[in-house]
Amino acid sequence: MAGYLADIVDHHRRAAAVDGRDLRALARRAEAATGSLRDFAGAVRSAGGTTGLPAVIAEVKRRSPSKGVLAPDLDPRLLAQSYERGGAACLSVLTDEAYFGGSPDDLRAARAACALPVLRKDFTVCEADVYDARLMGADALLLIVAALSDAELRRLRELAGSLGLEALVEVHDEAELARALDAGTTLVGVNQRDLRTFEVDSERAVRVRALVPPGLATVAESGITSPADLCRLGAAGFDAVLVGEALVISRDPQAALGALRGGHSAGGHSAERDALLSTPAGGAG
Repeated sequence: MAGYLADIVDHHRRAAAVDGRDLRALARRAEAATGSLRDFAGAVRSAGGTTGLPAVIAEVKRRSPSKGVLAPDLDPRLLAQSYERGGAACLSVLTDEAYFGGSPDDLRAARAACALPVLRKDFTVCEADVYDARLMGADALLLIVAALSDAELRRLRELAGSLGLEALVEVHDEAELARALDAGTTLVGVNQRDLRTFEVDSERAVRVRALVPPGLATVAESGITSPADLCRLGAAGFDAVLVGEALVISRDPQAALGALRGGHSAGGHSAERDALLSTPAGGAG
């Protein structure tokens, strides 16, 4: 592990090491949380309803380490409502503050503003992170295989399940997929972005998806900017895609999401679609 991911994970591990909270008290609070959970895995498996395209997990993301500020005036409530109207199946909300400018308050606000299941998108490295996800109202959390040992991956996935949380287990290649499967994951995310360099390999998801056993739900992540991407990933067998920057930086996120989901029926892209889905050079996540 090197590059961006190593720096971010090291930051989170150092923060965990100095977290002075009583873990048993935190666990009791999480176990006693009474808020009802929304079915994240079920929404992922909805496969776009009648369209035949993958469902879309739309992301609330203020900035990225590689591109800086994406949406300086982002309002998580309004963005969540816009995504819901545009046909998103779920939300993904960045709660990492140091590198992505997010916060638990972003997740709380976005979830309260809509009826969609919500993924806490962060760098989960310890039990406290799992308890925090439940307490802030998340329905699912992210586990990045490259950031965790085999023992940590299994332990954190099982802890999430005991609290009713779905775990989206993210892999980047065939070896990481094997580790995810050994840990018992049922929801696999394949990230097309190399988190060491932040470069996108557009064939990564298709290649790794072919090795996922039948019956598991799958999500393609990063570098998804056009209806053609959605069609290609749907044809590869993905149940859902996670789209962030392409929507956040668009002039109209609701319309951009609708264009992304509706582009399968057109032989080409209209000028309006291209404008709504346009991103800076280098792609989006």
